[in-house]
Amino acid sequence: MTTFALAALVLIMMPGPDQALITRNALVGGRTGGLLTMIGGVLGLAVHATAAAVGLSALLLASATAFTALKIAGAAYLLWLAVQLLRSAARSRRSPSAAGEVATAPPRRWAHLRQGFLSNALNPKVALFFVTFLPQFLSADAGSARAEALLLSAVFALLYLAWFGLYVAVVDRLGRWLRRPAVKARIEQVTGVLLAAVAIRLATAASH
Repeated sequence: MTTFALAALVLIMMPGPDQALITRNALVGGRTGGLLTMIGGVLGLAVHATAAAVGLSALLLASATAFTALKIAGAAYLLWLAVQLLRSAARSRRSPSAAGEVATAPPRRWAHLRQGFLSNALNPKVALFFVTFLPQFLSADAGSARAEALLLSAVFALLYLAWFGLYVAVVDRLGRWLRRPAVKARIEQVTGVLLAAVAIRLATAASH
């Protein structure tokens, strides 16, 4: 369990789409926006973790058609998010005052939760992760492999919440500087490019 927890924490802390999206939404919606995105992200992970535990993810990965459909849906959603962020960055650069107004606007709570959820739920690489990563830590003498897989998934989710909960607090603490129009525009630009790159890589990944 200790080895699993350490390996999982390292993977969670690695920069990626989750971190980029949580950072951006924490700047736009404050701590609430960041935390809701985080909760949405862990709910998306829960979908794949549960599916992997009952064997559904293995069936998904065995079906080229199902894998391709999920891959295209996930890539399209991430690409749509990337375009929205790049457009927002362009607006922030053109009109710093308007950017300041957006930063103080009430957070779109359900939008943040939905973005976090869909970015993980529609990502077949998350399914692949749980199918290939979890089995390495299952005990040969475990009474129920499914129960143990669900336990490891729960540990992963708790680590995810702990790390990103701390991360959101830090971003919120630095919020005044990070919300400056030029800085905010650059963060949105980098986040948009990162999500677009992930979308393209996801769309071009081999079906097998």
